[in-house]
Amino acid sequence: MKVYISADMEGITGVASWEEVDHNKPAYAQFQKQMSLEVAAACEGAIAAGAKQIMVKDAHYSGRNIIPSYLPDIATIIRGWSGHPYSMLQEINSRYDALMLVGYHARAGSGGNPLAHTMSSAKIERIFLNDRQASELLLHGTIASKYHVPLAFVSGDSVICGEIKSISPNTITHSTMHGVGDSSISLQPQNSIEIIKKKAQKALSRDLKKCIWAYPSRFKLTILYMKHADAFKASQYPGARMLSPKSVSYEDRDYDNIMRFILFCV
Repeated sequence: MKVYISADMEGITGVASWEEVDHNKPAYAQFQKQMSLEVAAACEGAIAAGAKQIMVKDAHYSGRNIIPSYLPDIATIIRGWSGHPYSMLQEINSRYDALMLVGYHARAGSGGNPLAHTMSSAKIERIFLNDRQASELLLHGTIASKYHVPLAFVSGDSVICGEIKSISPNTITHSTMHGVGDSSISLQPQNSIEIIKKKAQKALSRDLKKCIWAYPSRFKLTILYMKHADAFKASQYPGARMLSPKSVSYEDRDYDNIMRFILFCV
């Protein structure tokens, strides 16, 4: 079995502040370690389920957060950003048997996590994919659906776990926290690590065909920017259309082009 794991940080157990996910801040080290341990637990669960190859994408901020030595021997890790439009799923393809997402978080404007955002907390107010408000999970999960890779397991805040259940009911989830205003209510970190390992193993020890999303025949992306200047700039992208002073849309049949638009315009 060949497994792909993408890991973000805002949905890691205990996170409640931007300072805890910023490598320039003192509070970061504690949550860098927790992120590394949660990803390692997902890897261990995958190995227990029979995985022989594991690709890990460090998908938070610099892309250099996970401590590589915490990962098992069979894991390969992608650190940093190549500039490929698949972004948080760089190198994914149809040869993978399953996708797991660790530390994912609520979409911009949704509540449920003090750090809720979609792609950019400084630039983007909302993103919609085919008229559905989009999270980073939805945007990147659609890449997996293109290649018929099942989304087997998701860990993160309660909102993102609820979102995936509305899209892929058979995906197994683990809620690490629930945000209330500017606070988070989280599990005890070691307990969360143990649950991730057990649920990751369970997620991969079954028929995964029901975890494959339907792949739409056409895509419409709408981005609501915080500033008019950013929207105007994005509207210059070939095929993009300005809908209002702060919103731009782009349509295409090939989802790769949608992700390419995001790469250059977010």
